[in-house]
Amino acid sequence: MTESPATGSLHHVELWVPDLPRATTSWRWLLEQLGYQLHQDWPDGRSWRLGATYIVIEQSPALTAAGHDRRRPGLNHLAFHAGSRERVDELAGRAPAYGWALMFQDRHPYAGGEQHYAAYLEDQDGFEVELVADPG
Repeated sequence: MTESPATGSLHHVELWVPDLPRATTSWRWLLEQLGYQLHQDWPDGRSWRLGATYIVIEQSPALTAAGHDRRRPGLNHLAFHAGSRERVDELAGRAPAYGWALMFQDRHPYAGGEQHYAAYLEDQDGFEVELVADPG
């Protein structure tokens, strides 16, 4: 018998992107590194699932905005548990080959504070992810 997800837990996140092939390169690599598996694949989108949660990237039908700006009202970033500090460092080191840029380089890996070990990455469309190391 499968246990039902906890009420209030995240079901899915859907990101509308301006360039699906470019976004797929970045997001596929990152999500699969974090343990997600391809869940759905259709002409205008892809999704990856981990447990009861899935993440969707979909080609936006409305490309009128100048681009995603995480500082505007709306979603700022997604934060993922990424394992050990060594794993966070490994992912941050490999990420540029898949279209991700390390943010806050002058404060990395403590851009979130002295007790918070994480890598902040931004893709070519301006979407930010935070890869958080396990405590300790």
